[in-house]
Amino acid sequence: MNSKILLLAIIIFIIPLCACNPAPETATVTRVIDGDTIIIDTGHRVRYIGIDTPEVHPVAEAYGMEAWQANRNLVEGKEVRLERDATETDKYGRLLRYVYVDDTMVNAELVRLGLAEAKAYPPDTKYQDMLENLEEEARQAGRGMWAK
Repeated sequence: MNSKILLLAIIIFIIPLCACNPAPETATVTRVIDGDTIIIDTGHRVRYIGIDTPEVHPVAEAYGMEAWQANRNLVEGKEVRLERDATETDKYGRLLRYVYVDDTMVNAELVRLGLAEAKAYPPDTKYQDMLENLEEEARQAGRGMWAK
């Protein structure tokens, strides 16, 4: 009888833990896709929460290459910390995260540099006020895409 209980416990508690592949809290960036999307060493694509950068594919928009290059300089080949908000993934299956290198939130740094717009995607809005304030500062200072 005890072996049946042990087997049941394994089926109920242990196997589900092994079967899931949770998103990591830290990872190494293996590739930078564009200004707001990266690939990490687990193979997951990560989309930065709360911002939108100009596109580089299929055609580079104004400041798209600058945003991509700045993102590369900030994260490529580096260990990053990933912070989730309310939503795990977007409709394309990308992880949605705030991304940090050391104490720098990359999402915010790209906005501060004028290479990304603050863009709310509810319900993931934990830092939206801060991002919007950084965008306003970048606009006032004429940084990046906000240059006169």
